[in-house]
Amino acid sequence: MKNLIKEIFSESLDEFLEKELDLLESRVSERSICGRIAQLLNLKTIDKTEFENYHVDIEYNRNQGEIKTIIDNNHEIISITCDLVIHSRGKVINQDNLLAIEFKKSNRPDSEKLKDRNRLKALTKKTFDDTWSNDGTTLPKHVCGYLLGIYVEFNIKNKTIFIEEYEEGQITIQNQLNC
Repeated sequence: MKNLIKEIFSESLDEFLEKELDLLESRVSERSICGRIAQLLNLKTIDKTEFENYHVDIEYNRNQGEIKTIIDNNHEIISITCDLVIHSRGKVINQDNLLAIEFKKSNRPDSEKLKDRNRLKALTKKTFDDTWSNDGTTLPKHVCGYLLGIYVEFNIKNKTIFIEEYEEGQITIQNQLNC
């Protein structure tokens, strides 16, 4: 399942770079980039794979009607919105959350980039000191259990994209692509 999600994301990003590079070059907002990639992901996930019960959402911030929260490394509860998620909106209890993506432009402050990376670490954890868990039978109080988190940083000046993948709260892959 995780490999298929990676493949879907990779294909969507490739298509974005092939067809929508002018968006990056025109320096549009991260939300515009996110929206276009969401459209491409939606075409590849909902229509063509086993993920027909999942949704691609931008800045989705609800969990069964409540504002989504995570617990950070300081054990503080933080309200969150992630740039883009693929999830079942609580309908597939055993694996509600598939993919969380954070997008950043390279000229943004390092503090913003760190917040995004820490959010992906928290979102991809199965548990945090047994405070919350993703047991597959009930939805957790705080958002967790994403199979995959991806941090994407666009460097428009150098025409490169830096990508980090997160699984189970850890960075698993770092890669740089040329546009």
